[in-house]
Amino acid sequence: MSEVEVIEAAWEDRSKLKEPDTIGVIRNVIEQLDKGSLRVSNPGSEGWQVNEWVKKAVILYFPIQQMETVEVGPFEFHDKIALKKGYESLGVRVVPHAIARYGAFLAKGVIMMPSYVNIGAYVDSGTMVDTWATVGSCAQIGKDVHLSGGVGIGGVLEPVQASPVIVEDGCFIGSRSIVVEGVRIEKEAVLGANVVLTKSTKIIDVTGESPREYKGLVPSRSVVIPGTLPKSFPAGEYGVPCALIIGQRKESTDLKTSLNDALREHEVAV
Repeated sequence: MSEVEVIEAAWEDRSKLKEPDTIGVIRNVIEQLDKGSLRVSNPGSEGWQVNEWVKKAVILYFPIQQMETVEVGPFEFHDKIALKKGYESLGVRVVPHAIARYGAFLAKGVIMMPSYVNIGAYVDSGTMVDTWATVGSCAQIGKDVHLSGGVGIGGVLEPVQASPVIVEDGCFIGSRSIVVEGVRIEKEAVLGANVVLTKSTKIIDVTGESPREYKGLVPSRSVVIPGTLPKSFPAGEYGVPCALIIGQRKESTDLKTSLNDALREHEVAV
């Protein structure tokens, strides 16, 4: 049986989790995730493809693991998942007290300030995970991304068919922003501080003569800030959160200059 078939069989019949061959396959899948040779979601010509069987393997990994006490200097942890190791050989800078779990992939050149990356996540080269930022289970973070202080990238394990949160290459995610429920941020987009995006959040492009609405997607190179929409309730009319696309990064400048221009022109806080 192939790895996919073994995982699918164990998903349907959990008694197979006691079989050594099944346990070996699950652990091999997690090892491949840890090394980056396998991903929960892959980019392609027709968009991002979710590998449901890989997500199932991550979920099945928990019941085959035993709780263990891990001591790191004066610190103690009690968990089923080991901490990631070997950062020097990986070419990853990890500042105390940054933590990545085994089964998360960190590419060469990633910088982790005191932050957290969960199992199944993929963080590509040159990305900065800034102080107290979190990258949830199975989230896919591209190259040269900046996740600013306190950013929350949500994890998506179940339902298994659900797309993970995806932040594509060159994006800048401003301080205390939250991106959850499989939202996709396309290449080189800029999110200002405190932008909150869920699958149901209205993302409104206000740069034209009439508004254009998106959900679950921030188009490439968009500059986004928090906004509100009026909504009527029995007790009266109140503003509910939304996100506003107020401009675009300019292709005539490099990314760093373009970001500065966007902040200067649109007064976006980060």
